[in-house]
Amino acid sequence: MKRLIAVALVLCVITLSAAAQQNVRLRLATTTSTQDSGLLPILNPPFEKLTGITVDVIAVGSGKAIKLGENGDVDVVLVHDRKAEDKFVSQGYGVNRRDVMHNDFVVVGPSEDPARVAASTSAADAFARIAAAGAGFVSRGDASGTNTKELDLWAAAQVKPKGAWYKEAGQGMGEVLVMSNDLKAYTLADRGTWIAMKDKLPGLRILSEGDAALFNPYGVIAVNPQKHPEVNYMAALQYVAWVTSVQGQKIIREYTMGGQQLFTPDAVK
Repeated sequence: MKRLIAVALVLCVITLSAAAQQNVRLRLATTTSTQDSGLLPILNPPFEKLTGITVDVIAVGSGKAIKLGENGDVDVVLVHDRKAEDKFVSQGYGVNRRDVMHNDFVVVGPSEDPARVAASTSAADAFARIAAAGAGFVSRGDASGTNTKELDLWAAAQVKPKGAWYKEAGQGMGEVLVMSNDLKAYTLADRGTWIAMKDKLPGLRILSEGDAALFNPYGVIAVNPQKHPEVNYMAALQYVAWVTSVQGQKIIREYTMGGQQLFTPDAVK
């Protein structure tokens, strides 16, 4: 209850100060999945209207987003790599981290499923089958949260991926899904981006899902002004308050495609 009251007070301040914040810009570094899924184009405009703050989105992998925060090149980060997020905060680069939402990862691949991933008993087993078959796999290869999860799954499968069958794209989630479709290869995707793009990917289908290891939480973190005095800390706090507020969480909860919910809000149950 105290937390809800605090958020409500912050939103009151946001509303009262909106007129004074025209032409203020907030630099948001975030993972490509929040952009490719279509969530940010729905979530950010009401914040901009409420506050008068324009959000400049930099959609990269979580690792690059956090690096931008470490360098003071952005004001706030919205990412999905909890270990990296905790390190970012513990090293003093970020403050006021809050849980925002979650979805999960899915292993997708060609409908023919040459590695028989659909018969796997876990995500690690799915990856082991792909490696054993030498079936094509497209990796993000970009230090993103998805890439980090993928590497964790290879480790769980006791596989060091290498060879002609393993391709590191260095691209965002949308681009990797398109590559996988074109190459009839497997990949790991967040469910939100998969739902948003699946109608454009006729050659792919979900082959492994539901493993607890595929859980995918997102957090929002303001960049620490003690490290980088030039950041817009007040605008960052307002954005943190917005995405974790009743209104912001309602937008996240109600964002669907084809009747499917892409993200589950975590700040307000």
